[in-house]
Amino acid sequence: MKKSRTRNIWSAVAGTAAIEFAFLALPFASLSTAAFEAGRAAWTLEALQDSAIQGARCIGVKANSCFSSGAFSAASAIAHIQNVANAWGVSLPSSAVTVTQNTSCGNVPGFSEVRISYPFSSVAGNLVPALNNVPLSASSCFPNNS
Repeated sequence: MKKSRTRNIWSAVAGTAAIEFAFLALPFASLSTAAFEAGRAAWTLEALQDSAIQGARCIGVKANSCFSSGAFSAASAIAHIQNVANAWGVSLPSSAVTVTQNTSCGNVPGFSEVRISYPFSSVAGNLVPALNNVPLSASSCFPNNS
C-alpha cells in the first residue's frame, strides 16, 4: 500500500502550473521592471538634453525669457530651462543647471552653454540601492548673436 501512495504523489500533476508560475514570476517581474526603468532613464536623458538645447538657444538668440530688461539673467534662463523640463514631466532643481552666456565650446569662443547634472532615481531603488541617484548629464552650446 505504501508504494501506491508514493507513486501517486510523483505522478500527480495538479498544481504544476502554480509551481511553474512561482518559478517564472520573479524573473519576469524583474525583467519587466528593468525594461521599464531603462525606458524612464532614456526618457529623462532626452528631456535633459532637450532642455539644455532649448536653454542654450534661448541665451544665444537673446530671447526675452532668458533676458531681463535687455541684460542676461541667469535666474530667468534657469527658469526657462526648468519650464522646458517640466513640459517633459521632469522636475529639475535649479541647483542641477549651470548656464554661461559667453564661453568657448570646442575651443571656439562666443557661445552660450548650458550644463545639466541630474540625479536619476529608480522606482526599484528600494530593492536595489545602486539604482538611486544615478547621475545623468546633458550639455549644449549655441552661438551668441552679435
